[in-house]
Amino acid sequence: MNHEGRQETMWGLGLNDPEAARIQEAVGEGFELRNYPEGRAPLDEIAPEEQPGTTWIPWRIWESIPEQGKEAFREMEHTQRILIQDEDDRVMELDEVLEEGFLTAIRAPLTRDKVQDALFRAKEVTSLYSDIYRMTEEIILERELLKRKTDQLLFLNRFLTNATGSLDPAEILGQALDDLNLLLPVKLLQAAFWQRNAETGESEVELLLDARLGKDIEAKWIEFLLDTALRNEGGPIGGFQVEHMDTKGEPLPPEAGRSVILPLAGPQGQFGCLALLCDREIRLAKDQVQTLKSAVRHLGLALNNARLYREVKIRADRDGLTKLHNRQTFDRRLAVELKRSQRYGNSLALLMVDLDHFKQVNDTHGHAAGDMVLREVGALLQDSVRSCDIAARFGGEEFALLLPHTHEADAWKLADRIRRRIEKLRYNYAGKSLSITASIGVSSLAPGCLDKENDLLLRADQALYLAKANGRNTVATSAQCANSRSLSS
Repeated sequence: MNHEGRQETMWGLGLNDPEAARIQEAVGEGFELRNYPEGRAPLDEIAPEEQPGTTWIPWRIWESIPEQGKEAFREMEHTQRILIQDEDDRVMELDEVLEEGFLTAIRAPLTRDKVQDALFRAKEVTSLYSDIYRMTEEIILERELLKRKTDQLLFLNRFLTNATGSLDPAEILGQALDDLNLLLPVKLLQAAFWQRNAETGESEVELLLDARLGKDIEAKWIEFLLDTALRNEGGPIGGFQVEHMDTKGEPLPPEAGRSVILPLAGPQGQFGCLALLCDREIRLAKDQVQTLKSAVRHLGLALNNARLYREVKIRADRDGLTKLHNRQTFDRRLAVELKRSQRYGNSLALLMVDLDHFKQVNDTHGHAAGDMVLREVGALLQDSVRSCDIAARFGGEEFALLLPHTHEADAWKLADRIRRRIEKLRYNYAGKSLSITASIGVSSLAPGCLDKENDLLLRADQALYLAKANGRNTVATSAQCANSRSLSS
């Protein structure tokens, strides 16, 4: 019972000298008996881990202790109490002994065997209690671990379900912010996607930023994410574009907390990163880190699928050569914008752009040169319109521009500006320089007009025909067509 030379402490309460000496002799040098006079035991001063393993109390002393004092002894959970009865004390049944809060009772005279047997029982019960306590702690710990694992699985199941519930990256990220806040407090969530151009070696970066950041804070996040993209992609950045999303995050700059950068990867490798803005003091347990990594892996696959879907949709909605909207997409948007114009009383304008003598370019320089011209003109048109406008390749060398909230006079100004830009373009192909001009027809709908989309197209086409008839490289409007018809009649 002597552990590494240390004595185990026992208490005695009001033992007389012969009793104390007999107990100390019986238990040996491995134990130290501290005998306190009645009422002097330091019950209120001793910590639970410092409580004695065994306390020896004579019945004559126990009888004189008030009930409150007895209760204080009974509350010493780590101590086994042994009752000592004098020879003339009445014999107590075991139930009475236990009811008084004692483990066992021994009667005088105190022999070595009696003391050692009582002490053995006390040690055995203490050891049993320790085993039960340890097993209980292990069970509680296992239950806690099981609960944490169950919560993590439920979290990952919810996270995966929500991440795959949409093919819109902005919507996926907005939902991800809500879900991640169940795991750790996230103030702001933003993302960067990039794609390397195999020919130039440069990366085009798409930044998905919270719409409520404000100009100054957004500029800081753009710089931060572009620097992150540069370090992760390992190549120069050719350009970037910003898409705003409503994630309901806090509009804070990167330095307002701890920015956690997590890679987004698909089957082909890393294509972007997630930026979480958290508290600087945030600390995650090992299992929480694993859960976060698993969640981001699921998120990366979901976002990769959303990007692939968007690319397929773009290919379906865009002209393969010029990357402008195709005819089918243009027709759908025209119908939508016409209904919107009629419902809300907004003006609507349409430009029809046709390249003059384009067949000569193909015949003289070849179709590859013609394709180059179409791509350059397509890029020029896309650069000339607002984000709410629709630029489309209508067919062959003909283009269409749909301009919501635009009157015919303003549409004519834009058309003439485009005409002059096209005229100034110079194309170099196979060592030869070539140029081209364009004729443009303009039509519009006045607020409240109930025309059909075919009427708007027809008037723009008639205006284009008038521009061609006027010598090409010019702009004509549907109003001029109406005046021409009036004069001819």
